[in-house]
Amino acid sequence: MRVAGLISGTSVDGIDVAVCDITDDSIALVESGTVPWPRQIRDAILAVSNATAHVGEISRLNWIVGELFANALMQTFPLETVELIGSHGQTIFHHRDSTLQIGEAAVIAQRTGRPVVADFRVADMAAGGRGAPLVPYLDYRLFRDPHRHRVALNIGGIANITVIPAGARTSDVVAFDTGPGNMIMDALAPPFDRDGEKASRGRVNEVLLAGLLQDPYYSQPPPKAAGREQYGHEFIERTGIDIATAAELTVRTIANATERYPATEEVIVSGGGAHNRWLMERLRAAIEVRVMTSAELGVDIDAKEAMLFALLAWETWHLRPGNLPSATGAAQPKILGKISLP
Repeated sequence: MRVAGLISGTSVDGIDVAVCDITDDSIALVESGTVPWPRQIRDAILAVSNATAHVGEISRLNWIVGELFANALMQTFPLETVELIGSHGQTIFHHRDSTLQIGEAAVIAQRTGRPVVADFRVADMAAGGRGAPLVPYLDYRLFRDPHRHRVALNIGGIANITVIPAGARTSDVVAFDTGPGNMIMDALAPPFDRDGEKASRGRVNEVLLAGLLQDPYYSQPPPKAAGREQYGHEFIERTGIDIATAAELTVRTIANATERYPATEEVIVSGGGAHNRWLMERLRAAIEVRVMTSAELGVDIDAKEAMLFALLAWETWHLRPGNLPSATGAAQPKILGKISLP
């Protein structure tokens, strides 16, 4: 079945599209791309994210984001062979007891003429989970190895890891958000610090960093999830953090989380942070085992999260669960999402 996955992450840097051919045994990427947000829409999304906002503005954006998601797919790939769409939407709030993604699925279905599965996180949360991370379901499918103990690391706005023991069953998988990914750096050097140029020239404030690393979140056992609520503008204003220290906070929190799993042999990196040469250089210095990108295993660095929502939509369409309770903390596996028909 040919399924399209759509997502805009917490960095709000663009709408990622992945068109995949999916069977019970395989998921193959057919085409992918990223369509940038119009500047004023990006600014409007950031203005209502984890912020006091008028309900009318959120409602209006919900409709506009749906239109732009549909347009992003149609700009990236011909619709003729696409049978189903999975849309994560744009998160504007996520906490352990509630979540909100915008991007009206009924609009996407109407514009594309295809059924759309969306609103994936709430079923997991209703079952006592955190609604995140969901990417371990795909990581398990892509990177499980009978002999190697692997950690899949995704560096988007937030960084998260999926721990996949050699020969793992789904119940063996552990996953959680390690802390900030690109979010703080992007806010300090918008839209992003290309190749970590500014961070590499700065000096890390070791005193500030040591204090930040005392945050109880980092020692809290999984499952756990982080978001803009922890690392948005309020964090930047409160701490006075600079970009070099922000980059090192991302590196140290990822390295510390990975070190808790000493059997790890390979760390497989995807997401926008994998393009940041300085960040990757620092990660390779901080993590003792091999650090590689998902591209080295044939998985597009930028497409993985959109591939996830294609896969989750496919599972939902077949009335099968798509969460891993060992990762999210849910009481049971759940069929995720809601279906909008054209």
